[in-house]
Amino acid sequence: MLKIGLTGGAASGKSTACEVFAQLGIVVIDADDIARELVEIGKPCYLNIINTFGTEFLSKNQQLDRAKLRQLIFSDHVAKLQLETILHPTICRELIERSKKAQSAYCILAVPLLIETNMNAAVDRILVIDITKKNQIARLCKRDHLTPTLANNMMHQQANRSQRLAMADDVISNNTGIQKLESSIRLLHKTYLEIADSLLDSCQ
Repeated sequence: MLKIGLTGGAASGKSTACEVFAQLGIVVIDADDIARELVEIGKPCYLNIINTFGTEFLSKNQQLDRAKLRQLIFSDHVAKLQLETILHPTICRELIERSKKAQSAYCILAVPLLIETNMNAAVDRILVIDITKKNQIARLCKRDHLTPTLANNMMHQQANRSQRLAMADDVISNNTGIQKLESSIRLLHKTYLEIADSLLDSCQ
């Protein structure tokens, strides 16, 4: 199974890209979806987070207050590392296990922190959804209702644009709208199908 690690900065358009791949019949395994499952009420990671950070990070219905926790980890490096220690090993295991069960020509592992968590070893190719810093800040502020200062803090907690591009096997620019993004993905999809076919042939 050819595994494509899809990554990019916050608000770069990763989710939209994943939707296009899914429309093309490709299995998409999203690290964010797995993270949400792991912090459901009563699950081990949920309990570990509350024991670590306190009940003030719970909402009235006892669910994890993800927005409040996000503000903490993007302003406190130690808290960020603590949360990563709780979540990332389990997320990585789940991504790998689910990729083994994927029923498509190749699969997409969507991992926002692919570079930062050294998960590049778990994928065959890295696809970066790339946008300019100016566009990223504007989209992040609009999407999450953030101040430019908090948006910058979030960006600085992630790999920078040059670091992601240096690790990329494939890059799609998402600065000019969804139609161009979809077109670029469809072209790359053909390439991935060819690579997957060649891998299959080599195993026979």
